[in-house]
Amino acid sequence: MTRNSRLVYSTELGRIPPQEKAPSLPKGDGIARVRREKQGRGGKVVTTISGVLLPDSGLKELASDLKRCCGAGGSVKNGVIEIQGDHAESVISELEKRGYKARRAGG
Repeated sequence: MTRNSRLVYSTELGRIPPQEKAPSLPKGDGIARVRREKQGRGGKVVTTISGVLLPDSGLKELASDLKRCCGAGGSVKNGVIEIQGDHAESVISELEKRGYKARRAGG
């Protein structure tokens, strides 16, 4: 039986109970890495925050608060918070106020 199968009943096993997916947290060491990126964005500078151990809903809420703090736009993509502009210092100070370990990454 394959993992992605939609099998409900089998003559061999009888009724197959549905498999529930537990919400999983991103893997990492729990240190928020804040970096300034420009590559592949048409010359625009973006501050990215990765390594925050929160589910997707928590990441979106944190991103919203950080965007409000910086007065900038942004989004959450693949577990990484992106904030438009160079706001690394203000993001690090805000994350530390909230109790996260935050480090500046990159150059």
